[in-house]
Amino acid sequence: MALSRIELNGDPLGPDAALAGMVSYGHFTAMQVRDGRVRGLAFHLERLAASTRLLFGTDLDVELVRSYVRRAVAGEPALSVRVVVFPRAFDEPMTPEILVRTGPPRPPDPAPLRLRTVRYERDLPQVKHLGTFGLIHESRQARLAGFDDALFVDRQGRISEASIWNAGFLAGDTIVWPEAPMLPGITMLVQQEALRRLGVPQERREVRPADLRDFDAVFLTNSETPGRAVAAVDDLVLPPADRAVELLAEAYETVPPDKI
Repeated sequence: MALSRIELNGDPLGPDAALAGMVSYGHFTAMQVRDGRVRGLAFHLERLAASTRLLFGTDLDVELVRSYVRRAVAGEPALSVRVVVFPRAFDEPMTPEILVRTGPPRPPDPAPLRLRTVRYERDLPQVKHLGTFGLIHESRQARLAGFDDALFVDRQGRISEASIWNAGFLAGDTIVWPEAPMLPGITMLVQQEALRRLGVPQERREVRPADLRDFDAVFLTNSETPGRAVAAVDDLVLPPADRAVELLAEAYETVPPDKI
């Protein structure tokens, strides 16, 4: 079985491949699957169901989604998987189509990142939608300016998230999550649940770029890397985030992966 494949509603995608690439109204979730299992599966399914209700006004059969993903990953020990829900036509009521795309696994990258702050807010930030032009553009502009990625700041001056990451901060022994409109990433949700069970203090509060010098560490998290250090934001060099990254990795590993 090839690592890279695309299936639409459970069938290999042929003539509809171009259509699937052109539609920009829809939403998705991305996961790292190992031996047919993924951490935070319930969060992934709830994300898909909630976003379908919001964008399409209808319910999504999450057990059908599971069956499509199960079929797509069968026989492979490690894969990256993306589940996309989009309409084939824009007639009302819109019917959600389910696309499953697999690719090679993405191992964690431990290299610390340098971020550039940018004023940017995504449409419907609570939805992992297909309208990613803005965040990709801002990420690219940051790289062209000599940084590794962009760190988004909303119109009120609050840090929200990075291009494909949730951001977090370490204050003493407390993990701080930013209070601002953002996409609640699955790995962040898994981390929060694991940290609660481990008794690690957590809080949410507004964080502005000027506050960063008061933290012991700044980190990012997503489905590929449970914890990644931020070495600098703009011209501010940050303390090493080794302790935060190790804590996040240990917490993440305490969560058993769910069978798809």
